[in-house]
Amino acid sequence: MTRNTALRETIPVPDTIAGRSIVLVGLMGAGKTSIGRRLAARLGLPFRDADQEIELAAGCSIPELFARYGEAAFRDGERRVIRRLLAGDPIVLAFGGGAFIDDRTRQAARADAVTVWLRCALPTLVRRVATRDNRPLLNGVDREETLRRLIQQRHPVYAEADLIVDCGDEPPDFTTTTVMTALAAWKPARRLHVVLPSTSYDVVIGDGLLARAGALLAPALAQKRAVIITDQTVAKLHLASLIDGLAQTAIAASSIVVKGGEAAKSMHSYLDVVDQLLEARVERRTAVIALGGGVVGDLAGFAAATTLRGLPFIQIPTTLLAQVDSSVGGKTGVNTRRGKNLVGAFHQPRMVLADTATLATLPPRELRAGYAEIAKAGLIGDAAFFAWCERHGPDVIGGDPDAQAEAIKRACAFKAAIVGDDEREEKPNDGRALLNLGHSFGHALEAEYGYDGGLLHGEAVAVGLGLAFKLSVRLGLCPPPDAERVIAHIAAVGLPADLAMLNRRFSAETLIGHMRRDKKMRDGALHFVLTRGIGQAFTSADVPGDAVLDLLRDEGCTA
Repeated sequence: MTRNTALRETIPVPDTIAGRSIVLVGLMGAGKTSIGRRLAARLGLPFRDADQEIELAAGCSIPELFARYGEAAFRDGERRVIRRLLAGDPIVLAFGGGAFIDDRTRQAARADAVTVWLRCALPTLVRRVATRDNRPLLNGVDREETLRRLIQQRHPVYAEADLIVDCGDEPPDFTTTTVMTALAAWKPARRLHVVLPSTSYDVVIGDGLLARAGALLAPALAQKRAVIITDQTVAKLHLASLIDGLAQTAIAASSIVVKGGEAAKSMHSYLDVVDQLLEARVERRTAVIALGGGVVGDLAGFAAATTLRGLPFIQIPTTLLAQVDSSVGGKTGVNTRRGKNLVGAFHQPRMVLADTATLATLPPRELRAGYAEIAKAGLIGDAAFFAWCERHGPDVIGGDPDAQAEAIKRACAFKAAIVGDDEREEKPNDGRALLNLGHSFGHALEAEYGYDGGLLHGEAVAVGLGLAFKLSVRLGLCPPPDAERVIAHIAAVGLPADLAMLNRRFSAETLIGHMRRDKKMRDGALHFVLTRGIGQAFTSADVPGDAVLDLLRDEGCTA
């Protein structure tokens, strides 16, 4: 038994491609037909060659089609044939060299198949096409120079394929095995489609997305140019990977690096970022990419919303908190000395890339802080999701990529549903305001700490969740066992569940004063998000001030 035969028998058909077609793309001479036939045999699928199917449909050869009708008409027919082939049962389909360059054909391939780019170096391609006369683009021209030009033009587009397999002078069976191995290891990113009254976009969640950023973002960008806004810490960890990932599809990127921490989310930082964007001569189609946590996302988003009256915006959150909260929904802004997020704009992203690999670089404290917003989603309106959190929360905190990706998707889906019903937070009751469960108390605590990192946002929200449930119990709305269950889970994952765990003395009157300056005030009255139990949150403006004051005093606050 040969080595290739052994591999052929031991590599199973991956579950991730079951029921899907496989599309092979690449330049002429890459071996799409020879590899495609072998791949189809191993997968037990029919093989189709797009060029042969076009010739059958047209009743003449491709060189004749080019000569009679020109390339534009050929591409139109090619597109229709490919769509017909992909609309049927799963197949292995070899594209012609130019098929994947067409935007609409590429979109159809992404939707209905797994795309594999067979990438070959120029010398290999030149050798393989040397004796072939059925290549219209190579007739009567310098073949090497033409292939070099096609590489420059097409490789950045081929890089949008799901998988890239490098091919050399190895035997076709060996390359086929390499493709099978790549398919077996491939894990498609999770996708969540967010639909809003004003727009729609995808949240893409998976491991290693920075390296694939160009392929993922290219369909969402109107111009192959972007400015990345990040902070000093994140720049050292992830900026080079992102720039390399963008360069694969010829997206040119420059960067603006700001200081880290909540202090960067200020009017001074905002004006400095806008000035740097203008100095870089951004155009209306130049994308702004936020690479970092919630501070960077809010700051970059506000700059994108206001520079040239609005630039395309991409969110690449690198913290768990940002991946499940601030990156989705379109809220952007900065802090002032009067409070948090009091100056800003609604500006929806074109796409969100949540790379779970970036979470491995987070300190454990920040990972736990982000988890508070995940648990919050279940507490607001999805009791089953909160039960999932109770089972899998330790896995999320412990760094399990699959658990993290599932938690991110479910939390984002919940938030997207609420935002879709109340995009600009205009509903006075419930709607998007429900997302503020725990935030009235949480923002007051953050204001008391001064946004200096002494208390992270997720930690403040965790305490706020416990206080919101305790207040609901005090008002006779929530069963005490539900509050006990919430507080027990928060504490079990290492988050502060009540004020006593913060080891700091607070004034009840001071905290209430911070709440009165919060943007959730309406008509001079405080609005709280309360609950009738796990998954049953609602907003209320009828909370007696004495009840809040008494709760804070009972929690150890001074008068």
